[in-house]
Amino acid sequence: QVQLVESGGGLVQAGDSLRLSCTTSGRAFSRSTMGWFRQAPGKEREFVASISWSALNSHYAQSVKGRFTVSRDNAKSTMYLQMNNLKPEDTAVYYCAAVEIRYSDYVFLMEDQYDYWGQGTQVTVSS
Repeated sequence: QVQLVESGGGLVQAGDSLRLSCTTSGRAFSRSTMGWFRQAPGKEREFVASISWSALNSHYAQSVKGRFTVSRDNAKSTMYLQMNNLKPEDTAVYYCAAVEIRYSDYVFLMEDQYDYWGQGTQVTVSS
């Protein structure tokens, strides 16, 4: 069974840090580009970051650039999102996702480019 499971969310104050994890199983996602998306209340889901399978390439939304870092440990089948200097506007449910194709060092920014999704983890940043 293919699974992507996010963890590490929580309630923090503005300026704090959190590290999200996305643990995968059931398929060799370590060979696929993966991404993070988020959905704030009343808003559409939006792209946050993407990292290619080898970690050669990564890309960030302008709103998080310089504060968030995406990484992965393929030996552990896990992707991470280090979030620093969190702001109230970062409050959202964060989702990890993976693409079907393997061994591509492209990054993908669009929701419909991803084939597998986790259930999400809530991040709440208070002011």
